[in-house]
Amino acid sequence: MVSPVTVVKSEGPKLVPFFKATCVYFVLWLPTSSPSWFSALIKCLPIFCLWVFLLAHGFSFLGAHSSARKILAGLIFSALGDAFLIWQEQGYFVHGLLMFAITHILYSSAFGMKPVNVRAGLVITAVSSLSYMLLYPYLSGPFTYLVAVYIALIGFMAWRAIAGLQRANDVWTWTKLSACLGAVLFMVSDLTIAVNKFCFPVPHSRAIIMATYYAAQMLIALSAVECQDAEIARKRI
Repeated sequence: MVSPVTVVKSEGPKLVPFFKATCVYFVLWLPTSSPSWFSALIKCLPIFCLWVFLLAHGFSFLGAHSSARKILAGLIFSALGDAFLIWQEQGYFVHGLLMFAITHILYSSAFGMKPVNVRAGLVITAVSSLSYMLLYPYLSGPFTYLVAVYIALIGFMAWRAIAGLQRANDVWTWTKLSACLGAVLFMVSDLTIAVNKFCFPVPHSRAIIMATYYAAQMLIALSAVECQDAEIARKRI
């Protein structure tokens, strides 16, 4: 396993632009009541920085590891989803939902289907079912089905991330833990969006949604670099 110190030294500098862009978003805190291309840019900027973070590992790395390519593709669709949600009150909410649904499919594929981990699957199924039961009385029309499909997709993604969590020499493999935490935070962010939109206003909803969302995307992007860090560790031995 690569030590946390090695991770910070090798990956930390590449994430500096992401942290700066995230700070810019929260400092400017542009009103959602006045959507514009500028507000879309500011919202998407941290995700753009995560594109750069993965690209900074080199095209040869991306070419050699399909999971990293899928996560990069997921980040691209996430940025499109963020842009659509800027104009959700103008009728683009479903477009954003579709972009993030594709993102979760890509992330699920990146995390893989092994190990299966039935217990994790049952837990996520229970959480997803309870979430839909909470939302169902407030849903109508196409959202009754769209939200169900979306919850199933994000739940499946979270299951695959959690299922991959393994221990190496009695220590959690850091990238698997990163993917797991990222998936859970993504679920928290999206559930907050759904409750706030369909059920009742959630206090400080925007701050909760964006803080958990950016953290989730960073952790999932970070989980893509396991192979390269393992190679670095082997070279140092």
